[in-house]
Amino acid sequence: MFIDEVKIHVKAGDGGNGCMAFRREKFVPRGGPSGGDGGRGGDVIMESTQRHNTLIHFRYNPDHKAKRGEHGLGSNCTGQDGSSVTLQVPVGTAVYDYETGELIHDFQTADERVVIAKGGRGGRGNQHFATPTHQAPREHEMGRAGEERFFRLELKLLADVGLVGYPNAGKSTLISRVSAAKPKIADYPFTTLEPNLGVATVGVEPDLQSFVVADVPGLIEGAHLGQGLGVQFLRHIERTRVLVHLVDVSDASGREDAVEDFKVINKELENFGNGLLEKPMIVAATKIDAANPEKLKKLTAHAKRRKLPFYAISAVTGEGVDELKWALAHKLNELKDK
Repeated sequence: MFIDEVKIHVKAGDGGNGCMAFRREKFVPRGGPSGGDGGRGGDVIMESTQRHNTLIHFRYNPDHKAKRGEHGLGSNCTGQDGSSVTLQVPVGTAVYDYETGELIHDFQTADERVVIAKGGRGGRGNQHFATPTHQAPREHEMGRAGEERFFRLELKLLADVGLVGYPNAGKSTLISRVSAAKPKIADYPFTTLEPNLGVATVGVEPDLQSFVVADVPGLIEGAHLGQGLGVQFLRHIERTRVLVHLVDVSDASGREDAVEDFKVINKELENFGNGLLEKPMIVAATKIDAANPEKLKKLTAHAKRRKLPFYAISAVTGEGVDELKWALAHKLNELKDK
């Protein structure tokens, strides 16, 4: 199961209480205060890792608590600090404060570590309250409470290229053609129910180039308002550097105007926001092995007017796929040099 958003509750450890004690030894009838300090509470730490690729391990275990510090002891002995808890999240996870919506941290590389809840400080023992005029203090401090917070975790996949388009536009077939990914493919809408990642390669050693392609569930009109499935996964192409807009030019889609299809999906990208429509875009007419010539002609002219790179492909026969892969590699190299 692919889980990309969860709510969690964390509680850092409380600090241990300071001790009230007095030195009592033979031949020292009036020893001074000797209460030790309480130990510090454990932190809650979040760490990014490549071991996980979903947040499902938080779905059934949303509560996490660090250990409290031990109380101080006599003979000026400080209590032991509480052990911290480390929560592992996939690379690409953004952590938000659940109450305010504030972004706490965005994990973009592996092995990043952030303290998301600090443990409480241990209380001071009565040894700290002694003065020349107050030599037998009975004051001591209680430990401070550790931070307790609620967070919303949101996973955004890291990919170079994002595939967008209507359901059944051929996204899954294309990613299976350009990479080793094996998404579910069938001739009905919403075959893809979760994002798929594939690694595409072009060239040969030593000039081999690879890039990551993300296929998300298809969009429909009104997706930004919650219609269909795609809006749930649009966040996964927020980090991509290039979008490939796939438009079905066959009659299998049941829609008559490929240009209108292109405009509808672009409008959904615009309404979703977060800069999706500002990303470099390549238009790909799909299923040209069964193309409606009029649809293909109109879409080609529209892409030319918009000055968008245009490719006609068939992921089934492989026609045009290599040209598209090389175009993506060149575009990614251009963006890398900027």
